[in-house]
Amino acid sequence: MAATDWRRRLLAFFGGLLGAAPALAADVPADRAEAMFHVYDGGGVKATGPALLVRKRLSDRVSASGSYYIDAVSNASIDVVTTASPFKETRTEYGLGVDWAVRDSLLSLSASRSSEPDYTANSVGLDIAQDVFGGMTTISIGFSRGSDEVLKSTDTAFAETALHWQYRVGVTQILSPRWLMSANLEAVADEGYLGSPYRAARVFGATVPERLPGTRSSRALKLRALGAVGDTGSVRGELRYYWDTWGLKASTLEIGGSRRWGDPAQGSWLFDGAVRAHTQNSALFYRDNATVETTYLTRNRQLSAFRSTGLIGKATRVLPARWGGAEWQFTGAYEFKRFAFSDFTDLRTGGAYAHNAHVFQIHLSANY
Repeated sequence: MAATDWRRRLLAFFGGLLGAAPALAADVPADRAEAMFHVYDGGGVKATGPALLVRKRLSDRVSASGSYYIDAVSNASIDVVTTASPFKETRTEYGLGVDWAVRDSLLSLSASRSSEPDYTANSVGLDIAQDVFGGMTTISIGFSRGSDEVLKSTDTAFAETALHWQYRVGVTQILSPRWLMSANLEAVADEGYLGSPYRAARVFGATVPERLPGTRSSRALKLRALGAVGDTGSVRGELRYYWDTWGLKASTLEIGGSRRWGDPAQGSWLFDGAVRAHTQNSALFYRDNATVETTYLTRNRQLSAFRSTGLIGKATRVLPARWGGAEWQFTGAYEFKRFAFSDFTDLRTGGAYAHNAHVFQIHLSANY
């Protein structure tokens, strides 16, 4: 069998099992419409809202997309209830994208803007994916730049900015007719106001404003392998390692699998499950309750040492092509998360803080 033929078959197989195939770099994405509603509930934070995406080919070589996303957040997290008052706010995000296929390359240009009462973020990005070695290997590179405006609802005179640069490179390699592997490296540089105007630190039990460096550089390496099991199943494994100049180091391991039942032409079911484990140390200037004043100081629990575990389940119903000749998919997903902090104290109890979180998603999509 020719290399290009089993590359197409392999990617089509994983696309059917995992819901989104790695697209051939020389092809623009197919016409698609998606609608999703999500719920996050955990640690005193509840976020709900819809998301919409529409993608349409403008020609055989050009495709355009638009997205809309809303988060209605009710926040009574441990930080809020111990140092401030619970609040509600809404964040909206708009995104535009254009994909252009040029021979064996796919160029993708994207832009997004998100806004909430005290925070606005804008970003633009460019990605290029190139097929080499007869289509057996895909190399991708990308760049994004973001610009944020940070305000404070209780102080109209407060206004800060933050800039972000992200560089990424990746390679996807087909190892055999049933296995593929990918490696992706990401580098991020942040500059400006990188904290929160509402967050407080502690020194000898007294609260003081958080103080963070004005720069941060980070790296993340992700390895992923996928393999076919029989004609209707697959397994996957992912390992991600992160480190930065603030002293944070984190690793994430996820193992999962998928199985399809039924004939896709007549309507089928796809079931997916995974287990995720994450561990992280604390930043150099993180202190639960500092005993000395330092130049930089934070009590942001996201910069503390913690472990988290997750259980993920997803079921997708692939409907027969009926309405308008489109392929319809309906997906329901649930994820359970457990967070356990080793050096962040719950001021209400005096013990180490821990909490559970639940994530629900309902997703409807159509390829047309």
